[in-house]
Amino acid sequence: MKILLLAPHPFYQERGSPIAVNLLLRVLSARGDTVDVLVYHEGEDIRLSNVSLYRVPAFPFVRRVPPGFSWKKLVCDTLMVFSAVRLVFRGRYDLIYSIEEAVFISVLIRWVAKIPYVYDMDSRLSEQLCEANIVFRPFRPIMRFFERIAIRNARMVVPVCDGLLSEEELQSARKVVFLRDVSLLGDDDYALHAEKTNLRSELGLESACLLMYVGNLQPYQGIDLLLEGFAVVAKIRPHAHLIIIGGEELDISKYIDMADRLNISGSVHFIGPRPIADLKHNLAQADILVSPRIQGNNTPMKLYSYLHSGTACLLTDLPTHRQVASDDIALLVKPTPEALCEGLLILIDDESYRDRLAAAARDFIEQNNSLDVFESTANELFDWLQTEATADNRRLQ
Repeated sequence: MKILLLAPHPFYQERGSPIAVNLLLRVLSARGDTVDVLVYHEGEDIRLSNVSLYRVPAFPFVRRVPPGFSWKKLVCDTLMVFSAVRLVFRGRYDLIYSIEEAVFISVLIRWVAKIPYVYDMDSRLSEQLCEANIVFRPFRPIMRFFERIAIRNARMVVPVCDGLLSEEELQSARKVVFLRDVSLLGDDDYALHAEKTNLRSELGLESACLLMYVGNLQPYQGIDLLLEGFAVVAKIRPHAHLIIIGGEELDISKYIDMADRLNISGSVHFIGPRPIADLKHNLAQADILVSPRIQGNNTPMKLYSYLHSGTACLLTDLPTHRQVASDDIALLVKPTPEALCEGLLILIDDESYRDRLAAAARDFIEQNNSLDVFESTANELFDWLQTEATADNRRLQ
C-alpha cells in the first residue's frame, strides 16, 4: 500500500506520541509499504526503508511546541491542513493513517478525494481540551459531535486504550482494533546506546530509598500533588529521596521553587531529560516509581515501561492508570497528597511487598504489552487494511 501518515507533533522527539509513531513506522517499513509521513517542522530526521518524511513549513516564533493544546500547536495544525492537501494532489494514496486531531484533515480529504482513513486515537480530544482549559467546556457537545463523525466514517479506529470509546461509538465504528502502547525496555535499538549512569553515585545517595518520576512536567502529570505528598514523607522518612527526570527548563525552575517553599529542596533532585536509551537502567535504580497523573483518559506510554522495570509502582487510582494496572501489580491511591504520602510510606517500609508487586507487573507486561505483541497486532490490522485496499481497487476497475 501507499500510505500518507499524518502525525501532528514534532518528530522525532523522545516523548510518548513520537515514540509510538516511530514504532509503527518500523513495522510499516519492514512490511514493505510505501509511507509518506507529514509532521511538524521540529524534530530529528529518521531513516527507514520505504519511509519519506515531510514537514509543515516553519512559522516565525513557533518553536519548541509542547505536548497538549497550545497556540503553537494550533498554528502547526493549520499549516498541516495545506501541506496534507498538497501531498494528496501530488501522489496517489491507498490510505491515510491519521493520528489524534489529524483525523479531521482526513475527514475533509475523504469527502474531496475519496481516500479512506484510519483514526488512531491516542487520546480523547474533547476531554483533553476541556480538562486543559474551561473555555472549551461549553463547546464539548460540538466537539463530541465531530469526533463521532470521524469515528463513523473511518475505515478503522485504532484506540491505544479501553477508555477512549463509548459503547455507542464502538457499535457505530466500522472496525475497531486496539493497538496498545508497549514497554520500551525490551527494544534493543534503544539499549544499544545506553550510558548507564549511576544516579546514586552521581547524586551522593548510595544509602537512600530512591523514589523516581520520569516524564514531562505538564500540569496534568500531577507534579504539584507529588511534591506536596512527598513533603510529608521526607519529614517522616528522611532517607527517602525523590528523583525527577524530564521536563523543560521553565517547568523545572517552577518546581524547584515549589520544592524550596515546601522545604524539601535537599531531598528532591531535578536532573532534566535523559535519553530513552537510559530508561531501563534508570528505572532499575529506583526503589519506587511514581506516576501521580491527575487528568486524562488515555494511558501514559511510560506506564508500560514502569511496570516492566522490576521496580514497584505507585499510581493515582484514575482510569488513566486503572485501565492497565490492577491492585495485583501496582499500589493505586487516591489523587490527594495525603493518600500519596500514605502509599509512599507503605512501599518505603515494606520491601517484600515492593518485590511482589514488581515481579507480578513485569510478568503482566511481558505477556500483554511487549514489542512482539505490538508488532503482531500492527501487522494484523495492516493485513486487513491491505485486503480492503485490494477490494477497493477491484471495484474501480
